[in-house]
Amino acid sequence: MTEPGKSALVDLAIDSWRFSRVFLRMMAKLDAGEKGRFDSQLRWYLKRLGESLDAAGLRIVNIEEQAFDPGIAATAINAADFGPDDTLVVDQMLEPIIMGPNGVVRTGTVLLRKVTT
Repeated sequence: MTEPGKSALVDLAIDSWRFSRVFLRMMAKLDAGEKGRFDSQLRWYLKRLGESLDAAGLRIVNIEEQAFDPGIAATAINAADFGPDDTLVVDQMLEPIIMGPNGVVRTGTVLLRKVTT
């Protein structure tokens, strides 16, 4: 695949991932009878997206609820809100990480939250 083609596929994957998040929030407002049909369609679409990315040697990585480490392949847009001794987790992925066979293709964007014990 050419570099412009790969870049376009990565952009499409990120936009699709964002759209799926919006779609999930919308589905949460539906009654149970309607949710099933839309859930099946979304799962089918995400499966096809994953297959297309896999064919190009790419994959989406979601690190929500995982411990935050400054070395992860994502930019934390609210990192300045926390102290150096705070234990943090990824609360929400705004953009997923895209990985290829040789490592990170595109870094993600995350929101963090402090772990309370």
